[in-house]
Amino acid sequence: MTEKNESVNNQFDDQQSDDQSNSDNQGQTSEETVKNTEETTQEEQDNLHEDNTESTDADLDPKDEEIQQLKQDVQENEEKYLRLYAEFENYKRRIQKENQTMKAYKAQDVLNDILPTIDNIERALQIDGEDEQFKSLKKGVEMVHESLLNALSKNGLEKIDAEGQQFDPNVHQAVVQDENPDYESGQITQELQSGYKLKERVLRPSMVKVNQ
Repeated sequence: MTEKNESVNNQFDDQQSDDQSNSDNQGQTSEETVKNTEETTQEEQDNLHEDNTESTDADLDPKDEEIQQLKQDVQENEEKYLRLYAEFENYKRRIQKENQTMKAYKAQDVLNDILPTIDNIERALQIDGEDEQFKSLKKGVEMVHESLLNALSKNGLEKIDAEGQQFDPNVHQAVVQDENPDYESGQITQELQSGYKLKERVLRPSMVKVNQ
């Protein structure tokens, strides 16, 4: 009786083992089937995309190609135009600035020629005399000098301040050193020759004596 029971149990265990094996095999088969199906679907999609691309290239109308080329040409021409326009605007601004500079300093050459005359008049005014005729003549020269400077100042001429000012190498030219206790170091004690500017441009620096 015991042997019979053991035989039945062994048959039952074998049946369960076979069922489990069949179940595992079926699971593996299902997974492989799903995987193969996914790979096939992806491959079909790739092939379909390639077919669509080839079909699109093949179906492209020559007129469409011409339109695309024309659009590209228009864009390139527009970029060229914008570059040329920017260059022209820069050129125009540069010319305008140069013209303004020329207009502002157009009197420079004439003023440079007149400065020696002004120097001679100022030297003449430094001469003293007691004669009434001399005094009358000197008074007339002073009036001419003042009138001339007023006319030149209206055209942009400006005299550079010197005596009593601190020495500035941009507008002053030191020719002599002085030792004067009434002035600070670096201060101009005497102007030897007047200096002039035309607006912001120095025509001639002042020749000065500078305190040590």
